[in-house]
Amino acid sequence: MKLRRTAIAGIAVATSVILAVAGCGAGGSSEGAAGKLTVLVEGGGKAELQPVADLYQKETGTTVELVELPYDGLYDRIQTELGSGKTSFDVAAVDAIWLSAFSGGVSPLDDLFTDDVKRDLFPGLVTEAQVGGSYVGMPVWTNSEILYYRTDLFGDPKEKAAFQAKYGYPLVPPTTWKQYKDVAEFFTRDTNGDGQTDIYGTDVKGAVETEWLATVAQAGEKTMVLDPASGDVTIDDADHLAALNFYTSLLPSAPPGAAQLDWAGSQNLFYQGKLAMMRFWGHAYTQTPDNAAVKGKIGVAPMIAGPGGIAGVPGAWYLSVPKATTKQAEAKKFVAFAYAHNDLSIKTSLGLVARISAFESQAGVAGHENYPAILATLKSPATAARPATPKWQEIVTSVLTPMLQKAVAKGADNAALLKQAKTQIEAIVK
Repeated sequence: MKLRRTAIAGIAVATSVILAVAGCGAGGSSEGAAGKLTVLVEGGGKAELQPVADLYQKETGTTVELVELPYDGLYDRIQTELGSGKTSFDVAAVDAIWLSAFSGGVSPLDDLFTDDVKRDLFPGLVTEAQVGGSYVGMPVWTNSEILYYRTDLFGDPKEKAAFQAKYGYPLVPPTTWKQYKDVAEFFTRDTNGDGQTDIYGTDVKGAVETEWLATVAQAGEKTMVLDPASGDVTIDDADHLAALNFYTSLLPSAPPGAAQLDWAGSQNLFYQGKLAMMRFWGHAYTQTPDNAAVKGKIGVAPMIAGPGGIAGVPGAWYLSVPKATTKQAEAKKFVAFAYAHNDLSIKTSLGLVARISAFESQAGVAGHENYPAILATLKSPATAARPATPKWQEIVTSVLTPMLQKAVAKGADNAALLKQAKTQIEAIVK
């Protein structure tokens, strides 16, 4: 019933927005007639949007074609067509880190961002949606890393007693850096007696940057990597160093080969029972394979906290409307409709939504134990979005990932690596 009430409230809000938008068409299409909208989406996004597209077609008569592309292919197509001034699509699902790069080629959605709409979105998503003083995308789903842990280990009375005896406090899902490091150390062991470590307390991902950025936010950093407004690069300050030092301090409790470990590798290790804990995107909770060694033994909790508090990095996607489409009003109607019916994505394969009320509607619902953990992480004041700069992808590829791969190598000088990264980033954004 709670879901039904929140959905109705959202529809009422969005309906007024839709009516306003419908009168501001920018030429070319027969709004309200049985037409067609083409929406570009990334692989996982098609399932998220399909229920919305189906209902929109049923209620308006307008066909919505969801064109699915791989991640890199989606970026390239949007970039190419926006640059040409002629698009084959009317709406695109855009990764948050692309908004700055594409902002010049998409239409402002300021009239959709009413006070009621903004109140039901996480503050970080509202901030991230605004580029150059205009809202250029409407959040359609979001995500965050949360803590995954093995309930068979954490609930074992012998493990609890041994941990209490060694560390002087109860074995529970960790909430702080110190607790996380202690638990990771405790569960790293040889269980077969063959002299080989066969279970590790955690993993350390060197081939992706987002988890370290979440650690930077946990350290209390307010200007992650760089300040887009001033151009100042902050990556070598005390908070970034503290985050990198903590990140690499977990290496003794993590499997070898951290420099090559990415999201898929981490997930596989956890599913095989090789990890006691992992920090991973919240959607994975419902996607554990039936043959996984940890099936039915997974607990979830909010992301861990550093000196700055609980923090993650939002993994949000937005719907944007290209300036070049002749179906401006219809496209904006669909974007507003997607916001109003955001709850339809709850039952999809990823099960991700963007509205606070949609997350809250699943409190206590079996199978959605990950929702409160995602909600608590995204609501935390320390959670921070990545910098709004069109150079971000280049910074990640050319600087951040290579830096992390060097940092997880034996004997790395973290302070020197951050200073080098600062020089490289300054050259990119100058």
